[in-house]
Amino acid sequence: MHRIISEVIFNLNFMESNVSDDQISPLALKQKLADGENILVLDVREPMEYQTAKIEGSILIPLGELAGRVDELDPNQEIITLCHHGMRSQAGLGILVSQGFSAVKNLSGGIDAYSQVADPSIPRYR
Repeated sequence: MHRIISEVIFNLNFMESNVSDDQISPLALKQKLADGENILVLDVREPMEYQTAKIEGSILIPLGELAGRVDELDPNQEIITLCHHGMRSQAGLGILVSQGFSAVKNLSGGIDAYSQVADPSIPRYR
């Protein structure tokens, strides 16, 4: 049992400390939201996924629509992209950066990691 707990703690610490410059950890995002920072959480998943689990206040623009809808976003606002595990949202970050957005980060591990580390009230799904 002690070994399992140690592994979980190690994995959570690893998730928090092993984040590159274009990433934000789940706990760092939670803190920004708690502090009321002026950030936009941009969810690039599909509507069914968004209905299942979401961060309150986030907006949904599915990845397949993002390139055609970038004009709905402020290129000067800090934007955090997210998806289920962080892959699609990393692609979304790339789209935004290629369109001149400068303050964009991707949620490391996606909403799945966020629900495990920062807000267990958000349901997990497969």
